[in-house]
Amino acid sequence: MGFIARDSGDGGNFRRVPAGAYIGRCYSLIDLGTQLSTGQYGEKLQHKLRIGFELFGEDEDGRPLTVEIDGREVPLTISKSYTMSLHEKSSLRRDLASWRGRDFSEDEARGFDISKLVGAYAMVNVTTSETNGKTYSNIAGLTPLPGALRNAKPAPVHDAVLFDLDAPDMRVFSTFHEKLQEAIRKSPEWAKVAGKQVGQAREPMSNDLDEEIPF
Repeated sequence: MGFIARDSGDGGNFRRVPAGAYIGRCYSLIDLGTQLSTGQYGEKLQHKLRIGFELFGEDEDGRPLTVEIDGREVPLTISKSYTMSLHEKSSLRRDLASWRGRDFSEDEARGFDISKLVGAYAMVNVTTSETNGKTYSNIAGLTPLPGALRNAKPAPVHDAVLFDLDAPDMRVFSTFHEKLQEAIRKSPEWAKVAGKQVGQAREPMSNDLDEEIPF
């Protein structure tokens, strides 16, 4: 795939990102391969990408947005899955255009290197929703950092994560949580990597993949 776009997490240290607007740094891009998605127009096989952010700030009680992992306090993370498309009606194009503060030109939309997002900062608007009795934190929108914050960005904490099924780094893959690994293994792109007969994803991708679970 490269990163060119064209026209459970219930452990003891789990902490959900509360609704609000926070400074975020893009630290991960994960190629999910072709996944079965469901929507108002039925089921579709679509190539998916997951973009992850580490968040900086405090909740409404003044507590830092951090969680302890292996004895170290690190920022909470949140992610969102997108169809790998810059069609004018795509969610990826909408969110990236809002983040950039401008839409894509025709030339840019023909082939934009998504990997350049890693390390970039944004204001991340988080909302919560409930599905089947379970509450999820969702990225509702991305906007540029206000001018006053651009020269005072928080220092990076999480290491950059890039996973491309065209050239998969199995060391990186081994660090993913089980549900994420399972979803990627269902893709036909993974079947090619594994040297198996090419198949298709048969089960819809779970919302759990977009939880703010560190990996």
